[in-house]
Amino acid sequence: MNRPPAPSAAIARFAGRVATGLLDVTDDPAALDSSGFWAVVADFEGRLTAARFADVRPTGSAAAPAPADPSGWQGPSRDAWHSSLDRDGYTDGVRAIRERIAAGEVYQANLCRVLSAPLPDPALADVDALGTRLAHGNPAPYAGTVRLPAHGVEVATASPELFLERRGDLVSSGPIKGTGRTEADLLDKDYAENVMIVDLVRNDLGRVCRTGSVTVPDLCAVEKHPGLVHLVSTVEGRLRPGAGWPALLDATFPPGSVTGAPKSSALRIIEALETAPRGPYCGAVGWVDADRGEAVLAVGIRTFWLDRTDAAGPTVRFGTGAGITWGSDPEREWDETELKAARLLAVASEPTN
Repeated sequence: MNRPPAPSAAIARFAGRVATGLLDVTDDPAALDSSGFWAVVADFEGRLTAARFADVRPTGSAAAPAPADPSGWQGPSRDAWHSSLDRDGYTDGVRAIRERIAAGEVYQANLCRVLSAPLPDPALADVDALGTRLAHGNPAPYAGTVRLPAHGVEVATASPELFLERRGDLVSSGPIKGTGRTEADLLDKDYAENVMIVDLVRNDLGRVCRTGSVTVPDLCAVEKHPGLVHLVSTVEGRLRPGAGWPALLDATFPPGSVTGAPKSSALRIIEALETAPRGPYCGAVGWVDADRGEAVLAVGIRTFWLDRTDAAGPTVRFGTGAGITWGSDPEREWDETELKAARLLAVASEPTN
């Protein structure tokens, strides 16, 4: 009889596949050039966790573990979430970034906040079950789950954004900039922001791709997702001979769409203004099949992660943010962070009594 793994067992789910039988875990990106199937979680701050699994099967096959029972996740009440930046703190941050733009320090910077809530019952806090809830309540092209409790990694993502895809030496990225409830909500500011980040991603890939191979097949395409629309572009190139995962990640991480331009200046601003580490949020979550030379890493947005080391007790976290330009209105940017979070928090939370 095929039984699902215990909630403490290591597991990863991506792209219609489920991986079990943990072999090894490393923080060395060079391992991704070796062999086997790897689940990858990279924190925005740079911590990499790569886990190699022995058994990878199509979801729904007879020998694959069944989807986790959604009843294995009991989320916090909807009013239990606390933001690392409140409305005043966030809008003040937007104004501060506009001042940095006026001073010529940066063109665009992402400002994010982390929402946290205590887990009401740690025994009913299976991140794989949360992944099942997200798959039904907020389907996404780069959805996935990585559960490695012994290594402090429990992540469920409903990411709509491609960070890196590899097919042999072809590498592509799909930066998102510009969000609204409908296409009519998108402003000239959103299109300009998207183009700025496309230039940044082109430069990042150009550091590791063959000269002249970096192109932009799609610019500012409108994509519909549950409850909102995004502007999405595609940037691709051919890796230079000998360029492996260490070089590729060094050239492109953290993702440009969630940092800003120039990236180095944006990162300094993020460190100065944000009051909580982003963790897997705005990092990367996905898989690498080293044997096939294929991989898909999503930008870690629309992502939940569990922190069982918090001094206040086991906690679930979720990040939301917005790209700030000179044309940004502080209140509108706050509203964008609320829009991005609302549907996901509703899926992960219990109704307020």
